Amino acid sequence: MHHRVRSGLRIRRGVATSAMSLTLVIATACLVAGCSSSRIVTGTATKAIIDPNMSGTMAVADGRSGVRDDAPKPTGTVIGSDDGDDDELALLAVNDVAEFWENDHWDPSWKGSFEPVEKLYSYDPRDASASPVICSRKTYHTSPNAFWCPPRGGGPLIAWDRGGLLPGGRKYFGDMSIPGVLAHEYGHHIQFSAGLVDSDTNVIVREQQADCFGGVYLRWVAEGHSKRFQLSTGDDLSRVIAGLVDLSDTPLTPEEQQEYSERIGRPFNEELDGHGSALDRVSAFQMGFDGDVATCAAINQDEIDSRRKGLPILLPDAIDDPNKGNAPVTEDLVNLVMTVSESIYSPKEAPRLSFDKADCSDAKPSEPASYCPATNTVFVDLPELQKIGTPAGEEEEKLIQGDNTAISLVMSRYVLSLQKERGDKLDTAETGLRTACLTGYGQRQMADPKRELTLSAGDLDEAVAGLLTNGLVASDVNGDKVPSGFSRISAFRVGVQTDDIQACYDQFR
Repeated sequence: MHHRVRSGLRIRRGVATSAMSLTLVIATACLVAGCSSSRIVTGTATKAIIDPNMSGTMAVADGRSGVRDDAPKPTGTVIGSDDGDDDELALLAVNDVAEFWENDHWDPSWKGSFEPVEKLYSYDPRDASASPVICSRKTYHTSPNAFWCPPRGGGPLIAWDRGGLLPGGRKYFGDMSIPGVLAHEYGHHIQFSAGLVDSDTNVIVREQQADCFGGVYLRWVAEGHSKRFQLSTGDDLSRVIAGLVDLSDTPLTPEEQQEYSERIGRPFNEELDGHGSALDRVSAFQMGFDGDVATCAAINQDEIDSRRKGLPILLPDAIDDPNKGNAPVTEDLVNLVMTVSESIYSPKEAPRLSFDKADCSDAKPSEPASYCPATNTVFVDLPELQKIGTPAGEEEEKLIQGDNTAISLVMSRYVLSLQKERGDKLDTAETGLRTACLTGYGQRQMADPKRELTLSAGDLDEAVAGLLTNGLVASDVNGDKVPSGFSRISAFRVGVQTDDIQACYDQFR
């Protein structure tokens, strides 16, 4: 949706882009929030049991999501509103989030008492007459965004962009992405009102707390407590989480980084002052969805450092150019992915690559990339793969995607050949989890700058977005994906955090 921080593939002797070496460590137990959807089996071989049919501690269930048929009308005034459907949905969402906090969720141990946000602003950055300065921020010609403003800036207030953020969010992530985003912004109001943070608190702590509060709110909706909204826990929840990663709080521009540095008296540090990677943000959301507001309030820098365990952070070098660092998805690139995968996985017999139409006697196509066990072939529909591997400009209002959305998908079909070689089943939900894990392992290995194809932190965001939206990286040989986006991310994270490929086979038998 907005300009995101991207740092893409580096191809040695090929496309020259920026790269970052990632330092990760093996996880020997539950991946903290990354496997919050799991139960823990204690003993000498402690590991997370990741259930493909659970979204957190709720069973995966499809159904209607969005505004309830019997929802009350929104109440309140939105300054600058055009009185359209998007603003009406946003106001209804603010009403709902306020009720969530007022009735049951404000912790009495916090200082003060809950006071709702009364000032609400809607603006359209495409129109100079409809995009005033709000909270000392210009809103004309800015990236799609929503934000909370503290009292010192003229608030407390919440503002949102009805020109890009709301219609784009609804189109690509569904109507429930709007309550999700505004629950995140309301979370900033809660954390400051309750004294959980102050202006000197690291940005990453504020953002992770707000992501977590959004998770608690959406769990409340999914459980059926909201009078206004309903949310199913299957694909709709996965899309909402993808929307939260993409829509919440645009990363700081270089100018904003400089201003922040002057205020805190030290240079901007992406690890402390950035908003976190997609894996960071999803794990914080999962903490809230499976926890409560006390869980979120306990998030601090030490907790984040422990949960990250060396996971990569977002890089600040492509804020103003979403295409920077993204290699074009060509036949040469796909061939290179196959070559690099062979060097990572060392199969006894590497699968061959075909750009012909998928033709297989013992598996269904899973376009745009498929694996055929009978012939040990990875089929790639290049035009379709290019569609999901090409980043979009802000004006196109597309979700996060890029070269690694495509590359991770090709790798996921490659690792099916490893499972065939071992005699593993290729058509079960466990296959999908194992495939996601093996792909994550490969992605970690591609962080090595000595490889011909090198991934960076921004590339992991593209893979995570793909796991949440199309889910094919966590699918079996027939393209049947793991139902739970929670579990897809958790399995991928197991692979990203280990140097031992056997961990994927041991975890997902």
